[in-house]
Amino acid sequence: MRDMDQYLISKEPFYQPAGDEVALFEAACARRLPVMLKGPTGCGKSRFVEYMAFRLRRPLITVACNEDMTAADLVGRFLLDGSGTRWVDGPLTTAARHGAICYLDEIVEARQDTTVVIHPLTDHRRTLPLDKTGEVISAHPDFQLVISFNPGYQSLMKDLKQSTRQRFTALDFDYPEPEAETAIAAREAGIDEAMAEKLVEIAARARALKGHGLDEGVSTRLIVYAAQLIAQGVAPRAAARMAMVRPLTDDADIRETLLHAVDMVLG
Repeated sequence: MRDMDQYLISKEPFYQPAGDEVALFEAACARRLPVMLKGPTGCGKSRFVEYMAFRLRRPLITVACNEDMTAADLVGRFLLDGSGTRWVDGPLTTAARHGAICYLDEIVEARQDTTVVIHPLTDHRRTLPLDKTGEVISAHPDFQLVISFNPGYQSLMKDLKQSTRQRFTALDFDYPEPEAETAIAAREAGIDEAMAEKLVEIAARARALKGHGLDEGVSTRLIVYAAQLIAQGVAPRAAARMAMVRPLTDDADIRETLLHAVDMVLG
């Protein structure tokens, strides 16, 4: 039996609730309902899952989905060693067997023929058939399936089919309100709130450009990165440029606009 202690979150992650998402997630867990998290990149979806895993004292197994991921990467495969072949559970199978939260991050990045393997785990059956071994796993009572994606990056080729969507309850996430985002940046990096407030203001100006030259605005994650650089002794304008401007775009005109915002706010 695999040691599940390695998947436990040992230290409480800092998470600042924006609404009733904590109570709703707990209710879904109590009724064994799968949960879908939707929201822009870097708004706190993964941190929320870590926080809930700690709060519920559940092991957390996270899978970063990608277009090369196969069903075997989720379920498991036979491996050859000195004693012959042996079956090794994948992350989804491990979570289902032992009662962990399985978090499939950016689920739309995975191929649709891969994600269908989760379907039997998301309805009344709560089973996982292992075709290669002939075993059908009944999910542990504590097993919880959570997926996330960024609706802003959806396309005809990268979207969840309705047959998958309608197997999940859903929570919507967005960037925190300015006061909350300021408190998050200040606490995460250890800088004063006045400086954190300026970083949040820069982010707000950048987010206003979404759809007008930017595909995505400055995330809360990038605000925290800038704050951490400042806490490390980097000059605020240099920190903002490094963490909040250069990662977003290579377009010279858009960069100039963002740099102007940085100069306006930070002086």
